[in-house]
Amino acid sequence: MRRLIDEQLAAWKSSPRRKPLIVRGARQVGKTWSIERFGELEFDAVAKIDFEKRPDLAPLFDGDLSPLKLIEQLELAIGRKIEGGKTLLFLDEIQACPRAITALRYLFEEAPELHVIAAGSLLEFALGQIAVPVGRVSYRDMFPMTFQEYLIAMGNDPAAEAIIGQPTALAEPVHQMLLDALKRYFFVGGLPECVSIASSGGSLLDVFNVQDDILSAYRDDFAKYGGRSDKTCLDAVMMHVARQVGRQIKYTGLGDAHSGQTNRKAFELLCMARVVHKIPSARPAALPLGASANEKRFKAAFLDVGLMQRLCGLPVDREMQHRDLLDIYRGQLAEQFVAQELLVTHRRELFYWSREARSSQAEVDFLALHDGRIHPVEVKSGKGGQLRSLHLALQTYPTCGEGLVLYGGSYGERPEQRLRFVPLYYAGMVGPDRGVREKKPA
Repeated sequence: MRRLIDEQLAAWKSSPRRKPLIVRGARQVGKTWSIERFGELEFDAVAKIDFEKRPDLAPLFDGDLSPLKLIEQLELAIGRKIEGGKTLLFLDEIQACPRAITALRYLFEEAPELHVIAAGSLLEFALGQIAVPVGRVSYRDMFPMTFQEYLIAMGNDPAAEAIIGQPTALAEPVHQMLLDALKRYFFVGGLPECVSIASSGGSLLDVFNVQDDILSAYRDDFAKYGGRSDKTCLDAVMMHVARQVGRQIKYTGLGDAHSGQTNRKAFELLCMARVVHKIPSARPAALPLGASANEKRFKAAFLDVGLMQRLCGLPVDREMQHRDLLDIYRGQLAEQFVAQELLVTHRRELFYWSREARSSQAEVDFLALHDGRIHPVEVKSGKGGQLRSLHLALQTYPTCGEGLVLYGGSYGERPEQRLRFVPLYYAGMVGPDRGVREKKPA
């Protein structure tokens, strides 16, 4: 499967300022597969060390971290030569050996000719235990497969090409084909194993069985959270977040069996594991958005739309009959999908707008960045809605970019209202350096 990270890895390899690379992401998003494939294509050999499968190798990092000595010991342990420029040293599940993260500093300083990539699914837990080698490592994030990646994996390269770049009106048959493909993506999701089954002719039931296995693996991971939270609380919070996508969250509403403080701790741990993403409220007045973020007022997105619908127990046969994608599960799958796409383009920095005045409520689903400007983004079912909150945001913050309405219809513009209507399948083009551009005045 072609992944967006492929080009990033190639650029990292050839960079004259290359540092050891840490690839972060939740379990099952495809980190190991992508890195191994990259190593096989770009190097003579891959020296892989999986610290979960080979815990006996962790003691090698307990003592002297001198690169020459360390590499010599690793070569003897794995029975393979590690040569600069020819071998990719891949330290997988590095969170199981925090001292190996420390070793990356010395590999950068004393063995710069060596290509080193580390990956892990619970890295934030390990990073909190050690002094991170700031300035001596690079980071890349991996996510579930985007809709574009999904289309490529399904063998539909022309459809993937159609949604790259500036959104535009497409021929009705193409538009409908993309909506139909997106509907199926809502249920398959973007986890590579699920996409692989779908692309090889497997049924949705086959996909759902894999999703159940992946969710069970996430629950098994709760034991690796270091006893920081009760497993039943973690499971309850995970379930509640999946069911409350698109809604403002209060910790007390994430489960009745535990206190708000206990739920908060479980929520934060799930965010660290990247199973859940916190989306704070912010004001679209100026950059950076994080400067105005209100951490007490927030929504959340789940890791993957396919896993989300499985956790919510949707009646798939009935939901699949909806023609408008915004009618499926009251529009929550569509909002989860948009959040997933924006998290990729915004490098996990995602916000929304919520008016804090007590006299009236108003909320815009997301705030997207492009071309140095902030664009309020709404996920709506059609052009006929009042879009009261979006109009209020544009009026309150006149310096922000035009409002974007992501919906199931075709592309359209209302320049007199500073609005643009963009089909849902273009969501991956909304973001910094992507396809949605502000119209320049004539």
